[in-house]
Amino acid sequence: MKRWVAVALMVLANVALADEKEGWEVHDRKRPQPPVVTPGEPSTQEKAGKPPSDAIVLFDGGSLSNWKKEDGSEAKWKVENDYIETVKGTGNIQSKEEFGDVQVHVEWMTPKGTEGKDQHRGNSGVFLMGQYEMQVLDNRGSETYPDGTAGGAYGQYPPQANALREQGEWQTYDIVFHPPKYSAEGMKEPARVTAFVNGVLTLDDVKLLGPTQHAVLTSYPPTHPAKGPIGLQDHGAPVRFRNIWVRELKDAPVPPVKSSTEKH
Repeated sequence: MKRWVAVALMVLANVALADEKEGWEVHDRKRPQPPVVTPGEPSTQEKAGKPPSDAIVLFDGGSLSNWKKEDGSEAKWKVENDYIETVKGTGNIQSKEEFGDVQVHVEWMTPKGTEGKDQHRGNSGVFLMGQYEMQVLDNRGSETYPDGTAGGAYGQYPPQANALREQGEWQTYDIVFHPPKYSAEGMKEPARVTAFVNGVLTLDDVKLLGPTQHAVLTSYPPTHPAKGPIGLQDHGAPVRFRNIWVRELKDAPVPPVKSSTEKH
């Protein structure tokens, strides 16, 4: 009996594969069902939420075991009260695991009473693939150059809105990132990023000019890795992070190519 069940499943899989190659019909019941994902729980100012069931958790309030310094040595940031905090002079940290197409969730806070202005108050960054910086900065009520404000791609795209909460409150980044696509001749498609800050869209599927740089009009290198780490920046300012997770993204579904032959 088990053998016949296995054969039947194989036949159905082959039929679905054949249909996929030929193209799906509208309302096609032979298309694979979407995978079930249990949503997480939203955060509050007092408590970090929970990630969705298919997330890879990089920091949940425990240790820095999933992180290292850029040179591979042990991360030296402070861990307390379910968050990590930058320690001036210890350097940037990055995830031990590397990613390509991802959804990234990061919550951060500039401690209340932090002083400074322009780029010197709550400055940090979330680095995608270790190369593309999404700015972290306490710039609510403090002006700086627009493409260096929180919610934007550093040095390239200012955010469409300043959606920051007050200093001392937790801010939330939700980022969708697609790395550049390369062929044997070099860069074929640029990297793309979409970002939300505290639920407000700040970047809408923008095409990045290349890895982010300071004061330089960037471009893409001749070669590029397929994956890279998630990085957090030590810019000398006190910044706290919590509830950091990612979801690896698969290829987008394709639309149907023909009308339905069945009644629905």
